[in-house]
Amino acid sequence: MVFYVNSQESNSPEEIAFLLNKCILHHPARWSELIFLCIGSDRVTGDCLGPYVGYQLFEHLDAHGIYIYGTLKEPVHALNLEKISRQIKLLHPDGLVIAVDASLGQKKHLGYVTIANGALYPGAGVQKELPPVGDIHITGIVNIAGMLEQLTLQTTRLSTVISLADTITQGILNYTNSLICL
Repeated sequence: MVFYVNSQESNSPEEIAFLLNKCILHHPARWSELIFLCIGSDRVTGDCLGPYVGYQLFEHLDAHGIYIYGTLKEPVHALNLEKISRQIKLLHPDGLVIAVDASLGQKKHLGYVTIANGALYPGAGVQKELPPVGDIHITGIVNIAGMLEQLTLQTTRLSTVISLADTITQGILNYTNSLICL
């Protein structure tokens, strides 16, 4: 099941934290580390959501057992995704991977965040064939799917990306803060 959260609602970070917790509790595998795999390129406005979330998490999250891959400084993108995925499996065999990426969707869902169990298929919106990643995924719908997806990502409003990234980051921080307090 895919959950949709309107990032413009005032309680959206709390809803993201709640739904992330719900997905994690329903994940069947045992895990001892949380890995946030933030995917995208800092060179394309619509695709920088993942690295921007990773950057913000890296700046604000310093907890044992939580790792961030993919930031503005060191993005995880189509060219290095397979290598980083192998590295994560090797370094974090008991890690629960939460993949974060931008996505394209229907007009009515523009500005929404999706959260679901299961792998993320990065690049699917622009017809790239990349390996699925993650145990749980979070996406921010940055623009409308349809024709000329690559151009759509390049002409996406930065304000949309930043607003979604801020909401996703705050939701993740709300969730991880509840873990640290336990």
